[in-house]
Amino acid sequence: MTDKQPLLVIAAGGTGGHMFPAQALAEVMLRKGWRVKLSTDVRGARYTGGFPHVVEIETIPSATFARGGALAKLMVPFRILRGIASASANMLRDRPDVVVGFGGYPSIPALAAAWLLRRPRMIHEQNGILGRVNQRFAHRVQAIACGTWPTELPKGIKGVQTGNPVRASVLERAGAPYIPPGDYPMSILVMGGSQGARILSDVVPAAIAALPRELLQYIRISHQARDEDGDRVAQFYAEQGIDADVQPFFNDVPKRMSEAQLVISRAGASSVADISVIGRPSILVPFAAATADHQSLNARGLVEAGAAVLIPESAFSVEALTRQIENVMQQPKGAVQMAHAALALGMPDATERLVEMVEALAGR
Repeated sequence: MTDKQPLLVIAAGGTGGHMFPAQALAEVMLRKGWRVKLSTDVRGARYTGGFPHVVEIETIPSATFARGGALAKLMVPFRILRGIASASANMLRDRPDVVVGFGGYPSIPALAAAWLLRRPRMIHEQNGILGRVNQRFAHRVQAIACGTWPTELPKGIKGVQTGNPVRASVLERAGAPYIPPGDYPMSILVMGGSQGARILSDVVPAAIAALPRELLQYIRISHQARDEDGDRVAQFYAEQGIDADVQPFFNDVPKRMSEAQLVISRAGASSVADISVIGRPSILVPFAAATADHQSLNARGLVEAGAAVLIPESAFSVEALTRQIENVMQQPKGAVQMAHAALALGMPDATERLVEMVEALAGR
């Protein structure tokens, strides 16, 4: 039975931004009777906890020039070549029907092996501009799925708008009723992406502490902070008498988001997709060092629709953030409008659109 099942190899890694949509695709393809393998590296393997247990994890060497010293950079080509050889050997033993790359340097070996072995292959780009790895493979795949629309593509390359797939746990909360701010317990969710964000830990706690006492007394905080920032952030909230849950990573983001009156977040593609599908007002702070400022592109749709407020890092101060939090939390009608505007942009069928492309590529 097993050898008759079609095989999908998903190549992804690096951050949750690559892994979450990959997980969403894996969940649906398994339900459709496919076998699924995930090709990633040691770093990407840290984000596989949410994948269904039947997904086979292949940890394959890869590397990037963006990290390490001179010696590490010197070894990058050799590690990538070793990874490509390993991925090629795996594909010769167990031929995939389709290979889908989700970006990040851990996806290089599987995509390169698929190209060398002429296996059907495609990439999914979460952001409004192709990442470095996807740029390299744009001319070497048969299809490009775009999570953010429009996506800036190389000349002569066409993409298909699919939206960004969200995990099943997010879809379960899709369009969850929004409770507007009022004189009762309220929640603010603070997310810095899967790796946290120091600037949010530096600015958000003080901005919340500066809120008027008549508003602050009702607010509880869920704050995602890096390990090295967590203790000081939790201590600050405690000293200010603010009810706050501070963790390096939330495994129940969809639940917390659906219960939140406001989300303060980076503008990573997966975060923007989750906010849109669940439908919540947000204050977005794009990562200034992101390639080609792609996080600002990710946020553009929500901002233009009136669903989100964008504060660039250069203007992200305690005073500015306090003012924007007050604007949302003290205007319930406006907050409801923001929530509805966000929901109108959500694409809960993004995974199904991606599945259709995979099946078409496989000739099924």
